[in-house]
Amino acid sequence: MTPVPVRLISIAVTVSPAGSAPQASFPPQDIASFLAFCAGEWLALRSCFELESGQSPLPTSAGAGDGDGDGDAWHSSERAELLVAYLEPAASGDAGGLALRPPGGGAVRELHFSHDGSFRSQAAPQPGAPETTGAAARQQGGSWQLWPDGSLELTVRGPSAIVRERIWFTKPNLRLRSSVEHGPEGSPGRASFSSEIRRVSRPTASAAPAA
Repeated sequence: MTPVPVRLISIAVTVSPAGSAPQASFPPQDIASFLAFCAGEWLALRSCFELESGQSPLPTSAGAGDGDGDGDAWHSSERAELLVAYLEPAASGDAGGLALRPPGGGAVRELHFSHDGSFRSQAAPQPGAPETTGAAARQQGGSWQLWPDGSLELTVRGPSAIVRERIWFTKPNLRLRSSVEHGPEGSPGRASFSSEIRRVSRPTASAAPAA
């Protein structure tokens, strides 16, 4: 996937999300800084597109609802909240990671990144819970690449599909994500786009000086 150039303004900010992420400058210049910027509480608007047999590529209209058979692709949009915590590197070759809590308080999933360009995704261990085996214990892996424009591209190759997701910031508290799933023959089968705004606390008003 060819990255789309993003015009960024270089400024200095302090990121203080959940998970004790380190301070970072904007735009992020390395994978550790990028992960630090991902930590926080996000309000997301996500649109999904799914292509049906015999239809044209991605829909050009923003209409929602099921396709009626005349070439309109299925489309849906949803709002959600996502809590992302920063994970410190566990070993010398690690670049850090993220713990993702989906909307509704579901199971937490962890992403662990390595400096060699690989990452793995796994369910977060639950305190006191028995170890899982089989499919529940399987890890999903992939590769990552940080482009010069400051965007991060994740690639996951499965037995029947390849998913590429691109994540980038236009502002320190505004994150965009796009993903495209390709079938074995290379044709796109599913796509999504998300715009996410970080929830930030308002600064405490200082007390007025005594008269």
